[in-house]
Amino acid sequence: MSVLNDLAATIAERAKADPDSSWTAKLLAKGPEKCAEKFGEEAIEAVIEAVKGDREKLTYEAADVLFHLLVMLQARDVALDDVLAELARRQGVSGIAEKAARTKP
Repeated sequence: MSVLNDLAATIAERAKADPDSSWTAKLLAKGPEKCAEKFGEEAIEAVIEAVKGDREKLTYEAADVLFHLLVMLQARDVALDDVLAELARRQGVSGIAEKAARTKP
């Protein structure tokens, strides 16, 4: 996970940069909604490559998805560590049981 942690730290640093000098800063300057839209676009591109079965293109698009997920999290001030903690909490719990626990009134 150190690559993702390093990338999240770089994104946090770039958030402070001049939008004219950094793609990340430019995207963040457009606001959380634009960051979410870009994440969605990248996710759709990854889905398309998964359906096509192109392993190399899927790998490339999956990297874009992870990057834009981290940008979206930064835009909403959600730390990667918080997401990882939530994944750790769910570890060893059936997906069916975990979802049922979230949907109970």
